[in-house]
Amino acid sequence: QVRLMESGGRLVQAGGSLRLSCVASGPRFDNYLLGWFRQAPGTEREFVAAISRTAASVIYADSVRGRFTISRDNAENTAYLQMNALNSEDTGVYFCATTESTSWRDVSRYDNWGQGTQVTVSS
Repeated sequence: QVRLMESGGRLVQAGGSLRLSCVASGPRFDNYLLGWFRQAPGTEREFVAAISRTAASVIYADSVRGRFTISRDNAENTAYLQMNALNSEDTGVYFCATTESTSWRDVSRYDNWGQGTQVTVSS
């Protein structure tokens, strides 16, 4: 079973940028589709972006499209989320997760989760 660890979250001013990393350990990282999700206090975990096993396909939530970029480097067992033009609504704990399902946006279909990294955007 793949294990995931996120990093890169911190306090940032509105309009700023961050790059989150998700490092995987365990067998065959490239067997899995990878997604990023976020959760603000008192809200449900929501889909942010996902990338296919070979990085040939990516999808984004409407709220982040054009501002965030998801990528992965299978040789380094690492995925990234580049976040630009951040605003206060982007505040939350960001999680990476893997799935073998084709339901990319469905949080319930993801099997392995990291512990999350906190992103706080100050206005």
